[in-house]
Amino acid sequence: MKQIFIHPRALCESTAIGAGTRVWAFAHVLPGARIGAECNICDGVFIENDVVLGDRVTIKCGVQIWDGIMIEDDVFVGPNVTFTNDPFPRSKIRPEAFARTVIRSGASIGANSTILPGVEVGTGAMVGAGAVVTRSVPPNAIVVGNPARIKGYVTDAEQPGSPLPAGDTRPPGRVGLGVGTASLHELRVAKDLRGELSVGEFERELPFAPKRYFLVFNVPSREVRGEHAHRHCDQFLICVRGSCGVLLDDGRNRREVTLDRPSRGVYMPAMIWGTQYRYSPDAVLLVFASQYYDSDDYIRSYDEFQRVVSGEPARA
Repeated sequence: MKQIFIHPRALCESTAIGAGTRVWAFAHVLPGARIGAECNICDGVFIENDVVLGDRVTIKCGVQIWDGIMIEDDVFVGPNVTFTNDPFPRSKIRPEAFARTVIRSGASIGANSTILPGVEVGTGAMVGAGAVVTRSVPPNAIVVGNPARIKGYVTDAEQPGSPLPAGDTRPPGRVGLGVGTASLHELRVAKDLRGELSVGEFERELPFAPKRYFLVFNVPSREVRGEHAHRHCDQFLICVRGSCGVLLDDGRNRREVTLDRPSRGVYMPAMIWGTQYRYSPDAVLLVFASQYYDSDDYIRSYDEFQRVVSGEPARA
């Protein structure tokens, strides 16, 4: 078993420290804190009592982690990150309970950022340096600024052909995206002096016969839509006006596509986590669905989605 290392100039009052964890000089850990295995607590860190850290967490110098904060496995917290736990702080007035803040597994919090109380930073998300997080951050989102807004999503962009940006042109046809059986479809366009016509035939060029459709429009540019998966329902998305970004995630691979013309569509089969964002002010997103609406078909928690695709049993 790996040994715990406590620097001689650290004050570690907790006995709930996992194997292989290192606590460096001038760090102060209060008695009630629970810290997992193989964590790295750097110089000048303060950890209060009602704090839980998972395994392999890195807390860089100058960070204070207050009561009510939980940080899951494999999280990176950069230098001088500021956590808060009281939305209405007053001197000498202690709330009955502190707001709960959760940083989910694999997230990274950039240097000098501020995390307001009661938010959740989703699995794999990245908070940019100096950002002020005032609202919960979706899984795998990249947020920057004050207040923090979504700039993009963590994707497999280093792999060839993964992100498809605005203005990308391809001949009519279908191309796989490497995310389950999701695919990009460039639809046929007929042009003459009277205008342009885009056409696609379901069950020939498009994968299914739809049973319903819906339109998404008038979306404020900072808002995110989707953020769920379907157990059985397939969908086909076309931005018939304006543009929007579509993120597809099968639990292992992620790709982002920009829909910016009526002749481009994305097939999103069941058991793909879908997110739509970066809507232009005039965007109108048309979605065809293979099933009638069924609330039980939705998976709205990314953690549950990951458990389902990995075959893990449901939690009690």
